Amino acid sequence: MFHKLRGEVVTRTVYLDEVALSPHKSQRVKNHSPDGFAWGYGGSGPAQLALAVMLELYPQRIALEKYQQFKFNTIAILPMKEDFEIEFEA
Repeated sequence: MFHKLRGEVVTRTVYLDEVALSPHKSQRVKNHSPDGFAWGYGGSGPAQLALAVMLELYPQRIALEKYQQFKFNTIAILPMKEDFEIEFEA
């Protein structure tokens, strides 16, 4: 199944299939970034975003197995200081 992921750099708001993601749910599982989401590199903000996305799509055990690879393959390569919109298969 394909999903749409969209991010707004000014607000650091990210939407998965047009629903805004909150970092709070993923921070309760693993708090990589108290400041919330980021993208465009392989650090803590992108890790938080990748985990948040995976937790929406998979049970927690599977999300924890998949999110780091998703971070490096998808989130880290997005343009750092720009809005983005992508589709990905999960």
